[in-house]
Amino acid sequence: MSMFADLRISRVPAGAFVGVGLFWGSFAAMLPALKARLDLSDSHLGLILLTAAAGALVAMALAPRVDAAWPRMGLTLSGLAMAFAVLPIGLADTVWIFAIGMVAIGTATGLYDILGNARVSRLEARHDLALMNLNHALYSFSYAAAAMMAGLAREAAIAPGLWFAIVAALILCAVALTWTARPQKGAAPDAPQNSRGPISAFVWGAGLVVLIGFFAENATEGWSALHIERTLEGGAAQGALGPAMLGLTMGIGRLAGHMVTVRGGEMRVLFWSALIAAVGLGVAAVAPVPVVAYVGFGLLGLGVSVVGPLAIALAGQTAPARERTLAVSRAAMIGYFGFFLGPPLMGFMSEAFGLRVAFAMGAAMVLVIPVVLLPWMRRARRA
Repeated sequence: MSMFADLRISRVPAGAFVGVGLFWGSFAAMLPALKARLDLSDSHLGLILLTAAAGALVAMALAPRVDAAWPRMGLTLSGLAMAFAVLPIGLADTVWIFAIGMVAIGTATGLYDILGNARVSRLEARHDLALMNLNHALYSFSYAAAAMMAGLAREAAIAPGLWFAIVAALILCAVALTWTARPQKGAAPDAPQNSRGPISAFVWGAGLVVLIGFFAENATEGWSALHIERTLEGGAAQGALGPAMLGLTMGIGRLAGHMVTVRGGEMRVLFWSALIAAVGLGVAAVAPVPVVAYVGFGLLGLGVSVVGPLAIALAGQTAPARERTLAVSRAAMIGYFGFFLGPPLMGFMSEAFGLRVAFAMGAAMVLVIPVVLLPWMRRARRA
């Protein structure tokens, strides 16, 4: 089946991935300006970013219940909530308003993201296709485009409030794609979803893989611009190119992953992708100039791009049909501790030892995936 046909099948969750990418790409590129306006230290910024992760974790815990209660409208409603939550981020003029705004956006994007992933997992089962990488590629390309445009907006001295108002309007356009029509007569409906229950050891392993992948991704999204501008003495546009390079290469990596991944071959792809991601973070850590850092971020993007999507897809594939949303949400919830732990850990490491050491620590963490977690998941699957 062609990629265009896969996109038509994925139309509904595609809107969610595009919307989430538009916000986080803009946020990563605008972060130095927001940090300077609020006069935040690295550690304080890390703690505030932690509030967004906390909001996302709450949303993920509730996602199975939302999906069970509103199977047709939940995705659209969470997208609308996200669009309105974007506005306070650019307008906040005090630390407390900014922190509250980050809780709101974290909650909204967390719910939007989980319901989108759950919808993809059900589409994969219904059509016997691997669709997760393709949908996450849409997130990455949206992220890269938003980061580049936000960097140009910073160079043009456009206020963050105006820029995030534009982003909110674009997210509303993407939300229109998430509307789900009533099933046609004779069409097989999705299985009703359980909203609670235990998860398997395999799902725990998949969640830990997502955790490390999200940590590596978040470390670069949130700190690459600061690394280039502060450690390597680059300008604002050069700094914005760091997260943009990550988003672009992640999109390319996920498209490539979509074309080479077949059902049943996900574990092999995960192994090699994690190795490439670890090398990329190591290169970024020792980079003497921005160009070398871009190479490192590019390698990281190519490798880490498929780690989270494939691990989440595996969690959904191994779960019974009625528990697919629960398995996906719990694997993602475990994984989001990477966002939960990443911001404060990167902030504290940066303040104590510098961003080079922080990125090197991230490279060591990524190596845990092929060395420890994938063998554990294989044993759990056999059991």
